[in-house]
Amino acid sequence: MRDEASDTPGPSAPAPPGGTVRPAFFAVAWVLPLTVGAAALASPWAAWAWMAAVQLGLALAERHPRWRHTPPPADRPAAGFRAVLHGHVLLQAALLGLGVVLAVRSGGWGEVVALAIGIGGVCGSQGITFAHELGHRRSRLDRVLAWALMGSVLYAHFMVEHYRGHHPRAATDADPASARAGESLWRFLPRTVRGGLASAWRLEAQRLRQHGRGWAASPLLWATLAQAGGLGALGLGLGAQALVFWLLQAAYAVFLLEAINYIEHYGLRRAPGERFGLGHAWNADTAPTNALIANLQRHSDHHLHAWKPYETLAPLPGPQLPTGYAGCLFLASLPPLWFRLMHPRLRALQAQAAALQQQAVVL
Repeated sequence: MRDEASDTPGPSAPAPPGGTVRPAFFAVAWVLPLTVGAAALASPWAAWAWMAAVQLGLALAERHPRWRHTPPPADRPAAGFRAVLHGHVLLQAALLGLGVVLAVRSGGWGEVVALAIGIGGVCGSQGITFAHELGHRRSRLDRVLAWALMGSVLYAHFMVEHYRGHHPRAATDADPASARAGESLWRFLPRTVRGGLASAWRLEAQRLRQHGRGWAASPLLWATLAQAGGLGALGLGLGAQALVFWLLQAAYAVFLLEAINYIEHYGLRRAPGERFGLGHAWNADTAPTNALIANLQRHSDHHLHAWKPYETLAPLPGPQLPTGYAGCLFLASLPPLWFRLMHPRLRALQAQAAALQQQAVVL
């Protein structure tokens, strides 16, 4: 979906210094699954502690002036950037396999939970993000890998809802993944999970009717059955601890996904009939977080040009978050603090939009 920018204003982000970004900048993302896996081998509690330390460390690093800007976008797509995504698929598959083995061998339920949160942090922050990027590509292999990554966290319906639901409806009340002003993260989560699931099945049924096909031709149905079959095989073949590990890592991964959805469009709304523009997504450009999650924080450009590879996304002057996604996750978890920081920004954007409208009327 390629929409034109609207006239909705937002604070400008200063241009980042330095040359264009290179694949090595994003290959740093591989460090996270590798280090979480190494920590898990030492102890399930170490996996949890390391993941928590990374999340906190990123939130603190986002405040450092030197790291508030990612290098400028690449001039053109390159194979190295795609290899970063494909490499993560292999790393995540190995990490999940390791998690299952360690869960079966664990000494108790506490270790299973700690292991699931540590590994689920990787699957949610990176696996879902990279699945999102692969799903926006035209390559059949990339899309298959995206389905596999989303299936690994039991959220395959995202592959329908995000591309056919969220992108056309983002920043409207019809979109379950767009948070409303004054809505807390904790009220948003059940609404978006229920709404996204229901919307995905409605959209898939509509697509099948339009093409005159039955449910046997639905990748959503087969992916859902594969998810259920995989859970059954885990429980019957390896026992309750393996099954609970998988369910909990998926739950934590989905929490991270939906918490980021909450942040990305919080309180921003399009007027009826208005096309998606710069002012309809919150942006950040902190280098450490963008390196780990494939420039996802350059969110206005992503929605305006959904087929652009992540390495070519630009830091457009749309609405700016008070910090990067890592820090905003902590802020959004505390609704009074989140509202205190975000509502003045929303009012400023509304005042700017009203002023521009008045100027247009005068002219």
